Amino acid sequence: MSRRQHSSNVIDCFDLVIDRIGHGAPTRAVDGVTFALAPGDLICVAGPTGSGKSTLVAALAGSTDPSVRIVGGTAEVCGVNVRKPGRRHRELTYLTGFIPQGAGADLPPTLTVSEVIAEPILIREKRVNSKALSIRIATLLDELHLPLGTAAKFPYELSAGMRQRVAIARAFVLEPRVLIADEPLANLDLEVRPVVFDAITRRRKEQGMGALLVTNDAAFIRELNAETLMLRAGHVVARGVGKDLLWVPNGEADSLGR
Repeated sequence: MSRRQHSSNVIDCFDLVIDRIGHGAPTRAVDGVTFALAPGDLICVAGPTGSGKSTLVAALAGSTDPSVRIVGGTAEVCGVNVRKPGRRHRELTYLTGFIPQGAGADLPPTLTVSEVIAEPILIREKRVNSKALSIRIATLLDELHLPLGTAAKFPYELSAGMRQRVAIARAFVLEPRVLIADEPLANLDLEVRPVVFDAITRRRKEQGMGALLVTNDAAFIRELNAETLMLRAGHVVARGVGKDLLWVPNGEADSLGR
């Protein structure tokens, strides 16, 4: 127990079991997943639809979705027990930049882009230096190749790719210790993807931000040369770096083209 308490990792996940609660009997979505993510490191999670990828990252990000329930194992994110975070749940949301699946499409429609990006800070801080906040927002927009005028627009005025980059900027605004992102490249044009990749890489190198990314983009995973967890039916069936995956007994090569 003491080893996990004093871990320097941003994520420690051991034999994690997660159920999906619906109208019928609970469904086992994640079953016995174990991994660790150190500061500055990157892990990609891949697998077919229904493999448990989205459930895993939502739970680690502190999702309040009542249908997601951790029922076994342990998981700590930035030192917070995600199974029973208690009063530290708010701390977890400050330390974690979370980009859920479809984040760009789910931006608050009544807020301007500036307000969307600023919201995490305004929720946390009672008093905010408006000028400093405006500069931070403008810097993020510029970094993600969004025109400065985007700040005053509403999400419905933007393309799907621009909305996705706004969601990424929102996840970055609190300078998180770990980025947990579910399909962060969704709806992004090929020429924009390197911009997002560079933004993540810069934070990993300069701030020691860890990153846990869900993606089935095989070319992207190989370009990153990232450690990869391949899930199927809630189980880790393969893991490795880049294209060199080690398959567990009875694991079958699939979506990474092996």
